[in-house]
Amino acid sequence: MKAAQEVARDGRLAMSLTTPQRVQELQKALHDKAKEAPGYRFYSLYDKVYRKDILTYAYLQCRLNDGTAGVDGQTFADILEEGTGKWLGALAEELASRTYRPQPVLRVWIPKPDGKQRPLGIPTIKDRVVQMAVLLVLEPIFEADLLPEQYAYRPGRSAHDAATCVEKLIGIGHREVVDADLSGYFDSIPHAELMRSVARRVSDRHLLALVKAWLETPVEESDERGRPRRTTRNKDEGRGTPQGAPLSPLLANLYMRRFILGWKVLGHEGRLDAHIVNYADDFVICCRGTAEQALSAMRNMMERLRLTVNEAKTRLCRGPDEPFDFLGYTIGRCYSPRTGQAYIGVRPSANKLRELTRKLSEQTGRWWCGLDPEELVARLNRQLRGWGNYFRMGTLDAAYRRINRHASDRLRQWLARKFPGQGSKWTRHSDSHLYGTLGLLRLRRPPPTPSCAPA
Repeated sequence: MKAAQEVARDGRLAMSLTTPQRVQELQKALHDKAKEAPGYRFYSLYDKVYRKDILTYAYLQCRLNDGTAGVDGQTFADILEEGTGKWLGALAEELASRTYRPQPVLRVWIPKPDGKQRPLGIPTIKDRVVQMAVLLVLEPIFEADLLPEQYAYRPGRSAHDAATCVEKLIGIGHREVVDADLSGYFDSIPHAELMRSVARRVSDRHLLALVKAWLETPVEESDERGRPRRTTRNKDEGRGTPQGAPLSPLLANLYMRRFILGWKVLGHEGRLDAHIVNYADDFVICCRGTAEQALSAMRNMMERLRLTVNEAKTRLCRGPDEPFDFLGYTIGRCYSPRTGQAYIGVRPSANKLRELTRKLSEQTGRWWCGLDPEELVARLNRQLRGWGNYFRMGTLDAAYRRINRHASDRLRQWLARKFPGQGSKWTRHSDSHLYGTLGLLRLRRPPPTPSCAPA
């Protein structure tokens, strides 16, 4: 179904979208040109941003991602009531007449497993759509330049691929690892250097002005009395990209590319036999007996890039006796449940196990007794399915047993509170009742994959 037809409907979107043919053709042409001519600068891109098919597809992508309203309070329901075609037409006119201006970003705070909070920026829907349109134009250009060591936010690459790469490097002898952490990477990226990275490929001044305006957009949040307060820290300090904006992942990749490319050009990779694996702001350096030199070189480079190494969380690991966590997985010595043989592999980290059991416990607390059992099980299944879809590689048996046991125990306790009666909770709410009648999801190990290397 064509994108325009999707917009004309009542707002109900398919679970996935197919990129329109003309958009695919434009992206392929941009990517091919960037790949063919590494030094070429694209000079006519701004007019592509408000092309009808680009802007429509950008809107559909944002609609599929859903999300809450920004500082203007406008929701997708409001746009639907106004008329999506009319709304997109007015936005295209703003862009064409150069009168479009970004609005402040709404800041919310997301709890982290360690008890701290992570800032998240929510642009208005209008700003999200324009950023998505710019992303559709810029991503194929810069995808040609990103390095093989970079796995985040890229077509055909995933966190699983990054973890597998680290597993393989350790398996072939790179058993000293710099487990690195940066303090507030997204909030620390310097604007001047980042804009130089963008301008290396883009000479269109109107598009560059858009990117710069987004970097300097004020942030709005509520003070202790609930009153809105705007700050201009990013503009005042000349650093930071708003987390949560569609363009932010690409910009973060572009700046991290400077570090990885510099690592190669300066000869650290070859001299130290030290290989970087990067996913967004997470990276490790796998070495053959040169981890201390690699750590020192990394610190020097990050200082020159105006980024801060989190020394409290950065450490040297000499595997396989010193496992480390990367992208939610623990990488180190594992044991085959069938033979007992040790090997280098991955398993879900203890932190991620604790995080899921905590969420399952919260979902089955006393305050949820007003729910129907089917509704509660549906909520639990969403948690279990999402976790299982990500943690589906490596050694899983022990982790899955723990999660399944915790989920079934918590559901039994909840049912016993909601429906008190005679007999034990085990008798009244057996496994066949939980998994059969109510449909509780049981995590199951996927088909086995070959182990990497002996420990």
